[in-house]
Amino acid sequence: MSNPALITCGRFGRTLPEVQDRAARLATALAGVGVGPGDRVAIVMRNDVAFLEVTLAAGLIGAAPVPINWHWTGDDLAHALSDSGANVVVVHTDLLAAVRKRAKPDVAIVEAAVPSEISDAYGSKAPSTSGDFPLLQDWSTRPEPWSGPTPPAPMSVIYTSGTTGRAKGVLREPIRDEDRPHVVSTIAELWHLEPDGTTVVPAPLYHSAPNVHAMFAVAMGMNVHLMPKFDAEELLRLIEEHRVDSIQVVPTMLTRLLQLPKEKRNAYDVSSLKAIVHAAAPCPPHVKTQIIDWFGPIVSEYYGGAEIGAFTACSSAEFLAHPGTVGRPIKDADIRILDANGIEVPEGIDGQIYGRCFTGWPDFTYIGDPGKRENMERDGYLSLGDIGHVRDGYLYLSDRLTDMVVSGGVNIYPAEIEGCLLELDGVADVAVFGIPDADLGEVLAAYIEPSQGKEIDPGAVRAHVASRLARYKMPREVVITDSLPREDTGKLFKRLLREPYWRDERSLAPGESS
Repeated sequence: MSNPALITCGRFGRTLPEVQDRAARLATALAGVGVGPGDRVAIVMRNDVAFLEVTLAAGLIGAAPVPINWHWTGDDLAHALSDSGANVVVVHTDLLAAVRKRAKPDVAIVEAAVPSEISDAYGSKAPSTSGDFPLLQDWSTRPEPWSGPTPPAPMSVIYTSGTTGRAKGVLREPIRDEDRPHVVSTIAELWHLEPDGTTVVPAPLYHSAPNVHAMFAVAMGMNVHLMPKFDAEELLRLIEEHRVDSIQVVPTMLTRLLQLPKEKRNAYDVSSLKAIVHAAAPCPPHVKTQIIDWFGPIVSEYYGGAEIGAFTACSSAEFLAHPGTVGRPIKDADIRILDANGIEVPEGIDGQIYGRCFTGWPDFTYIGDPGKRENMERDGYLSLGDIGHVRDGYLYLSDRLTDMVVSGGVNIYPAEIEGCLLELDGVADVAVFGIPDADLGEVLAAYIEPSQGKEIDPGAVRAHVASRLARYKMPREVVITDSLPREDTGKLFKRLLREPYWRDERSLAPGESS
């Protein structure tokens, strides 16, 4: 008889039966304060085994878990708590002050003690609990396990990252019983999950992909190792110690792995790893190629979003044969490339990408804004706002529709210039976007983050672009900055860079420029 699956975070862990027992007791406690089918339970916690227990507990009584970005402390937190309609919020003690200030008086607060593995990861001392609210530990151990009915529960309500505006709550329907086998098998194939396998979840559980990844892995009986905070060398250590066979990461994590000194990269046995899956943001081709050279052809990518799931995938072999692609439609998914009038464009021509997810993936709406959901759809196909084209059956991303720059009547996709600049020696990260210009309407600005110990000459930047791209794609402004504002998924907050220009209608940026 095999050992029960293990769920860990840092050095702490529980067996899957222990996690399920605590979740069942917590479900009884939640029901005792009036939580039931259709209600929502907010979770303001860092990665923690208890995070998964709260998620499971909510589902047992038909309520939807609402993971909230714990970095949010002001209006963004208040918006998510209010917009979600959560009547209970479970929060780590060190995040309690912000929740206490922003939650409405009728919202019940349950306090979760901060485990030492989390405080250690963040280099802080675990605070004592406040004594003002019921403790998650008590609610997860004292009641009898839930014995009532278990109605279908919606999946977790995920708040989009807000990189282009205020975060929106994505409310998905429950997976129908008749669709569940197909959905599980499709996700397992896409993410290379196997029953009795072992996986690591290195990204925050308040994001869609790591949340779904963790919950599907738990449901399949896998060993699941949560990272309280991503650290490149620690990921390698976990792979070696637990003989991990699959991980799901974002491109920023791949970059950080490559930045490790060679002696650290070679110090760990990662031969157990069968799959590295990445998504959430574009991965520079040179980064992906180096990862394949290191780990072998076990790297795959998928394209999709919190709202509509995944609809294309790409293996290592496909990427090497078709550099830059994000793959072909998976199983019974489909894509269309449409112009502004909704007409399908010829192969090789850029247009807005519309996709239809695989059969059985639950439909969604935005909490409080169903009209926005309708605006994304054409004939049953949904768009995430990305621009791209299909060539030889493979999808290529060009840029986001909201990032497109119109300069003198010409459409410019910043991602092309960003890709060009990432080839320049010493460039670690780059953001290109449009700024106002009295003559052309918009011109380009490039913000560049140098690699550690490197200096970037704006003149060299312009010369590099001039040697590869058309003159109208040359950035007017070149700004060298210590770091770019990226979210932990790797998504770039261009809005934070762009807004000062458009708010003040200035032609020069704050900070160092050429």
